Formats: sequence, C-alpha cells, structure tokens
Amino acid sequence: MANEAATKTFIDAVTQAATQYADQIGAAAGGAAHAASGGAIDPFVFRLAIFVMAIFVGYYVVWSVTPALHTPLMSVTNAISSVIVVGALLAVGVDASTPGEDGPLWAKIFGFIALILACVNIFGGFLVTERMLSMYKKKG
Repeated sequence: MANEAATKTFIDAVTQAATQYADQIGAAAGGAAHAASGGAIDPFVFRLAIFVMAIFVGYYVVWSVTPALHTPLMSVTNAISSVIVVGALLAVGVDASTPGEDGPLWAKIFGFIALILACVNIFGGFLVTERMLSMYKKKG
C-alpha cells in the first residue's frame, strides 16, 4: 500500500514538472519570437503556428503507421482519450470543485463537447482495433 502511494506521488510530481516545463518552453519560444521580430509576431500566433504544424506532423505520422503497429497505437490513443474523459467530467461538474459557486456555463458546454468527442474516439478506436485483430484470425 505504501509503494502504491509513493508511486502515485512520484507520477504526480513528474507529470506536474513535465507540464510546467512544457509551459515554460512554449512561453519562452513565443516570447523569443515576439522579441526577435521586434514585436511583430504575437506569441499567440507563434503558438497557433506550432499547433498547426503539430496537426500536419501527426497526420503524416499516423498515416505512415504499418498495420502491425496499428493495434498498439490505438490502445495508447484510447488510454489518452480516457484521461480526456476524466478531465471533461471534471469540467462538466465544475460546480463540485468550487463550493458555493456554480461554474461558468462555457466550461460546462466545452466539457460536454469534449466528453462526447472523447467517447466517440474511444468507441471508434475499439471498433477499428477489433477489425484489425480480425484480420489476423484464421478463417475457416
């Protein structure tokens, strides 16, 4: 029991440190682009450009995956989507995190949309994984 608590604490600390590090890198990169261009590039535009490039890189990486690696990749995607479901449930029930104050309506709406999209992603992932696994079963 003590090992489980220590492991959870360690994972939480590493996750928090990684998140802070990524935020610092993003802020530093946006600030550097803003300063290097003499204020011509807004940090938001720089971050948006990185997001758009990540979409294209992700698209080409996913479509170049061989069929043998598809099932493990879908399993990881389903695991990530399950974390999104937990976050979306927290956003939908935002009033539970702030006692005495009802959360903003937009947080609940976006949380609900995220919940629906993540559930569709998980369900579709299981369907695709089942179809991929059925390709390897013997017929007859």
